Amino acid sequence: MTPGGSEGAAARPAITVTPASGGQPVPVDRKVTVRVTSGRLDSVRVTAPGPGALSGALASGKDGWTSTGHLAPGVTYDVVARATGDDGKALTQHVRFTTAEADRTFVGEYHPDKGTTVGVGMPVSIVFNRPIRDRAAVERKLAVTASPAVDGSWSWMKDWSGRDRVDWRPRAFWKAGTDVTLRMNLDGVDAGGGVYGTQNRVVHFRIGHAVTTTVDTSRKTLTLSRDGKVVRTLPVSAGKPGYETWNGTMVVLEKTPGITMNSRTVRIFGPEAYNLKDVKWDVRLTTSGTFTHAAPWNDGKFGKVNGSHGCVGMSTADAKWFYEQVGIGDPVTVVHSTDTVQLNNGYGAWNADWDDWRAGSAL
Repeated sequence: MTPGGSEGAAARPAITVTPASGGQPVPVDRKVTVRVTSGRLDSVRVTAPGPGALSGALASGKDGWTSTGHLAPGVTYDVVARATGDDGKALTQHVRFTTAEADRTFVGEYHPDKGTTVGVGMPVSIVFNRPIRDRAAVERKLAVTASPAVDGSWSWMKDWSGRDRVDWRPRAFWKAGTDVTLRMNLDGVDAGGGVYGTQNRVVHFRIGHAVTTTVDTSRKTLTLSRDGKVVRTLPVSAGKPGYETWNGTMVVLEKTPGITMNSRTVRIFGPEAYNLKDVKWDVRLTTSGTFTHAAPWNDGKFGKVNGSHGCVGMSTADAKWFYEQVGIGDPVTVVHSTDTVQLNNGYGAWNADWDDWRAGSAL
C-alpha cells in the first residue's frame, strides 16, 4: 500500500460513446454503443436530420446501450447520453459523428402525386430504381393512412418494366371524399446488398367522386356510373376474336386528346398491322396499350360487332364524352371477355382476391 493512498479506490464515473466524435466517416454497418463506468444510464438519444431517431436497447444493468436500427449513409448523427454516477452526480456526454456516403442508393417513383385528386380504384404504387432484396425492411418503412380509415395491404410484384414494385390497395374501392397519406421513410434503409434508401416523403392525396365504368363485350356497351347512379350507356366495339379486350378491372392511367397508334408497339404485324394517325380522345387503361378511344373507321360496328385489336372503340362524339367524364384512378371493368388483365399491367390490383393480395406482402 502506498503511503497516503487507498487500496482499491473506485473508478471515476464516466460515459464512453463509440464511435467517437471526429475522425473518418463511419461505415453504416457499425453499431453505436454507449457505456457508463461506475454509474447507470438514464437516457440515450441518437438523432440525425432526415432519418430521425436511431433505435436502441438498454442493457439490463443500465450500464450500456447498443443501437438496433440501421445508420443512414452520408448524414451527421448527434449522440446525447445522460447518466447518474455512483457518487450521485449527473453526467452528460455529447458525441457527433458522420457516416460514410453509400456507394449505391435507391429511390421509389410513387403514384399518385402529392395534392392530386384521383378515382376510387387508384392504388398507391411505388416502383424502385434498383432491385429490392430485403422487401420486408423496405415495407416496414412505408405506411398508408386514410380518413375515414380503411383496411388495406401492400403487395409486391415486378412492374411491367421489370423493376421491383409494391402497391397498396384497400380491401374494396375507396369511398368518395377519402383523404389519404403515404409516408415513405426510406432514408438509410438497407434494401439488401448494401443498397441504401435516400428518400423521405409525406404525400397527401384525395379520392374524388366514385366514377365507375363497365364494358360488356357481349352486349357491346359501355356504362358509366357516378356515385352509384348510371349516367349513360354507350354502344362500343371491343376486341375481335383473337384480339379480345382484357377481362377484369383496369384503372385509368392517363388521358391524351390525340395519339398515333402503331401496331408495332403492341407486336401486331402482317395483315393485321395498322398505323393510325391522330386517334382522338384516348383513355389509357393498361401499360401494354389498352385504350378507350374514338374509332370512326369502325362506324356501323358500335353496339353490334367487336372489331378492334383489343381497345374499346366508339364514335368520336361518345369517345369525347367519356374522355371528359373520367379521371386518373377511375376503375373500368370489362366483363364477358377472356384472359384477365395481369396485376402489373397498369393497376390490376383489383383482379386479385383479398387473401391472395395480402399474401404478396413481405410482412
